[in-house]
Amino acid sequence: MELRHLRYFIAVANERNFTRAAELLNIAQPPLSRQIRQLEDNVGSELFDRTSRPLKLTEVGRLFYEHATNVLAGLDQLQALMSQMAGAGRRRFVIGFVGSTLYGHLPAVIRRFRACASHVDVSLLECSTVEQIAALKEGRIDVGFGRLRIEDQAIRRIVLAEEPLVAVVPAGHALTRVGRPLRLVDFLSESLIVYPRPARPSYADHILSVFHDLGLVPGPLTEVRELQTAIGLVAAHAGLSIVPESVQRLRRDDVCYLPIAERGALSPIMMIHRAGDISGELEALIGISCELHAGGARA
Repeated sequence: MELRHLRYFIAVANERNFTRAAELLNIAQPPLSRQIRQLEDNVGSELFDRTSRPLKLTEVGRLFYEHATNVLAGLDQLQALMSQMAGAGRRRFVIGFVGSTLYGHLPAVIRRFRACASHVDVSLLECSTVEQIAALKEGRIDVGFGRLRIEDQAIRRIVLAEEPLVAVVPAGHALTRVGRPLRLVDFLSESLIVYPRPARPSYADHILSVFHDLGLVPGPLTEVRELQTAIGLVAAHAGLSIVPESVQRLRRDDVCYLPIAERGALSPIMMIHRAGDISGELEALIGISCELHAGGARA
């Protein structure tokens, strides 16, 4: 198995079509199909359901996709680090983030920040909110974007937005036919899939607190490491999950996203940095973040 196999596989999985993936990769379709077959032979299982149009990933394919994207992301980070070391003399500015913030405004924030701060090397580091606080104190990151309110006198936090939560239910589930926003009591008879499992407190604790604030105790819990795993288990009819509204951009035809009625079912988008930090780059990033999150940020 070679890196090109992973890149070819991810292109086909994203495009859900061999022809479009081949055009994107600038290769002919027959060689691409052969490369994917070689990869499946190495894995020992089919990764695509070729009987469906558009193509669908098999269960093995979904798991492989999750790990393949992580591998390539790690390589990209390594290449970026080596480039930064080679270009010594330019200051680094490291942004920590939790994965779910990438479905909202954060990509646009980073694009605009890169454009206005071209004199620094901007690096990205995925880590939980708890890990971000430790990284800020240790000087490993300059700013973080997360979803938890954690009190710490050494850290300044800015609430950029309060994002509504939505339910993730299997396609065809009875709750997709109720004809109204779901109430949290609708979840009590179902297994609830929460994430992430390590590094508590976490987003999982925030979801549980939404129930507890209303005097509700959710049903059996399944804890998983990542958002994509939670949604995959919902698709497998292993339970329901609750995610930020922007995650609906992660389109799948085997799950449905449904609104939640309770006004308190919200997920904050937090920006954090070291208290007392003052730099032109930080001030620029704060301004861009507040603007792109609809100007609703508050301390």
